[in-house]
Amino acid sequence: MRRRLAIALTTGLFGALLAMSLGWAVHARSGGAGAAIYLGSWSWWMEGEDFGGWSALELSENGREFTAVSDRGHVISGRIARNGGMIASVTAGPIHGLRDETGARLRGFRGDSEGLAIGPDGALYISFEGAHRVGRYATPDSAAEWLPRAPGFKELQSNSSLEALAIDARGTLYTLPERSGRITRPFPLYRWKNGSWDAKLRLPRRGNFLAVGADFGPDGRLYLLERDFAGIGFRTRVRRFEIEGDKLTHETELLQTSTGQHDNLEGLSVWRDQGGRIRLTMISDDNYRFFQRTEFVEYAVPETLAKSR
Repeated sequence: MRRRLAIALTTGLFGALLAMSLGWAVHARSGGAGAAIYLGSWSWWMEGEDFGGWSALELSENGREFTAVSDRGHVISGRIARNGGMIASVTAGPIHGLRDETGARLRGFRGDSEGLAIGPDGALYISFEGAHRVGRYATPDSAAEWLPRAPGFKELQSNSSLEALAIDARGTLYTLPERSGRITRPFPLYRWKNGSWDAKLRLPRRGNFLAVGADFGPDGRLYLLERDFAGIGFRTRVRRFEIEGDKLTHETELLQTSTGQHDNLEGLSVWRDQGGRIRLTMISDDNYRFFQRTEFVEYAVPETLAKSR
């Protein structure tokens, strides 16, 4: 994703600046009672050349601790201070460099880390879209323990493979590529269970949106974050599914924004706040470009939609 999107972003910069100079306003699609409710955004910045490119996000159950992974093989953890439930400040660091099985730093193509899931033992599971694989890290500084590759991984598109990773309450891992190979072809949803992969699940592809992040919510449902780049800005969509055996059911669209409402949202964490609402917390990948920004963005799922089946 990184190289292809970088070219498109550079091409679209002039149009974006022109749109902003004309006072072009965009907003999240309201969609009535079925739409997620926008709560707020927080721009985040730290000094250092390794900061940026955050592509995956996990929050603690109380929404106050987080871990993020960048597409240049970095991982960072930190704290979110809240005031009235809203983000008031973010502190984090240091930034750790991910390592291969020998303990050597992962760089370039091999270090294109995109998805993150945290196991019940605290281990980090990270998916890579360059080398099409998933690694387990006991700590951010540990050597990688590579999971075997699924047979279908070798058929995935270069630079568009394992973009999203999630783990359910039973410790089963799920991962899917950014692209399915054709706009009419469903995304293959790979499942790591009992020491092996299966590819029985298929996630329907809708329109031009591409898969960039995933998480299981406290309700046990699978939430999928998707992105579409429209030349002068990004659109974001979140869909939710239930998994029943080898089928995905109860597909529900929770959010779809207009172009430019947010930056390039790629990481998603789903949790329940003190008021009992399910929250969608997302983080943007700034692609290390001055005209983009790193931001946390939060939405709440309405009670009527949270209970829907």
